[in-house]
Amino acid sequence: MKFKFEDLIIWQKSMDLGEEMHTMVLKFPKNEVYNLSSQLKRAADSIALNISEGSILQSGAEYRRFLGYAIRSIAEVVTCLHKAKRRNYIVESDFLKCYKDCFDVMNMTIAFRNKIKH
Repeated sequence: MKFKFEDLIIWQKSMDLGEEMHTMVLKFPKNEVYNLSSQLKRAADSIALNISEGSILQSGAEYRRFLGYAIRSIAEVVTCLHKAKRRNYIVESDFLKCYKDCFDVMNMTIAFRNKIKH
């Protein structure tokens, strides 16, 4: 037995992204624990949370709205990644890998949202 959203690739990928961000911030300086680390983890977790929450709604328009929240959270994660790179908390190769993961989840989420009828 499982929920329908658990079969969604965008939900699965966003869950992976959340865990990847969680692991990444463990290497950030301790003075960032309540700042960038927290913001990055919350934004990354918010992606999967909004996808799952939207999936239980009856209205396509409401589901699209929650997918929009997920898309905005992805953009927030990308901005946090840029901040982390600028502050030398992550190396270029880690940035590029996470950036690509965000890019892929963003495109998949937009495509999925566009398939949902208003």
